[in-house]
Amino acid sequence: MNKRALAMDHMKNNATIYVFMLILFLTGIAFGAIVVNSMGTIQKQDLFFNLERFFGYITTENTINKNEILKESFFYHAKYLLLLFILGLSVIGLPVVWVLIFLKGLVVGFSVGFIVSQLGIQGFLLATFSIAPQNIVAIPIYILAGSLSMIFTLGLLNKLFIRKATFSQPVLQPFVKYVSFFAVLFLLSIIPAIIEAYISNEAMVSFIKSLYNNEKSI
Repeated sequence: MNKRALAMDHMKNNATIYVFMLILFLTGIAFGAIVVNSMGTIQKQDLFFNLERFFGYITTENTINKNEILKESFFYHAKYLLLLFILGLSVIGLPVVWVLIFLKGLVVGFSVGFIVSQLGIQGFLLATFSIAPQNIVAIPIYILAGSLSMIFTLGLLNKLFIRKATFSQPVLQPFVKYVSFFAVLFLLSIIPAIIEAYISNEAMVSFIKSLYNNEKSI
């Protein structure tokens, strides 16, 4: 079988797990929006005050180091993926994998929900420019990572407790595949980091400056 056929076979055999991870992430987004709606007025004002200070920093012509954003973003993704990788090996870490994927969705849902709730259509545009571009790539990477972690853990449990296998050849081949898949995801994580540093950042800064300039001209 060629690689494409193997990939399709893998997706069919583990479709339930991938769908579960996707639903878990979407549930996190929904909860993030709920958290925003449940916040008190004072809490929203305090949080928005900090956000406005960041906007003010940008509009005073202070530059943001793109290379620093690239480095921090990449290491953030890499550490998150490494954690998912280790949890998959630990077997007992599977519930934590679920929590991490849920939290990832919650952060996205809260960030977008809060900006939109405070700025309306302008907030929606800001979220589209600053949050959406890198997450279009990052979200599938995290869902894949969480799914692979779950698949490997369930495979280990199956071999250890159902088939009573030992840590020898039956486990070595899935482990090598597991490491290989995560190595690819680590490499791919540079893409959302580049998008965030050189595309989302520029779009966000331009939009915020135009927003503030329009307010001053009124």
